[in-house]
Amino acid sequence: MRKPIIKRCEAMGLRMTGQRRIVAQVLDAADDHPDVEELFRRAATLDGAISLATVYRTVKLFETERILEKVDFGDGRARYEDAERDHHDHLICLRTGTVIEFVDPEIEALQDRIARRLGYRLHGHRMELFGVPIEEPEAEVEPAAEPKAEPDRKDG
Repeated sequence: MRKPIIKRCEAMGLRMTGQRRIVAQVLDAADDHPDVEELFRRAATLDGAISLATVYRTVKLFETERILEKVDFGDGRARYEDAERDHHDHLICLRTGTVIEFVDPEIEALQDRIARRLGYRLHGHRMELFGVPIEEPEAEVEPAAEPKAEPDRKDG
């Protein structure tokens, strides 16, 4: 089980102000991949005095300290997830922007075999698959302009 972000920050010696704690709390509660604006909206419900600039600075600090990882799903927004989350890959719906997390043992084994065949030992990877539901005709598909912040779900 991963330690809460606040505990990891304290263990690293980071100064945890009240507002940094709020951002950490919001991130720990997230089961999706929020961008900074969405983090700000959630944090503002807990502390009406928090500013967007504070959230940006806190996210940047957490990213620099490798507490957060930035993920890019091709929608023009930087999103974030806890760097200590269990390994998973992403499938992104081009129609809605929905992000589905999954783990597939066959894919993991294939990646390891490819790396070994090329003379490498994997220390990690990141995979994002982009697609549309099978029942949708290809010709009608246009990428999502502004995916919703909340549609993530976990499978696997």
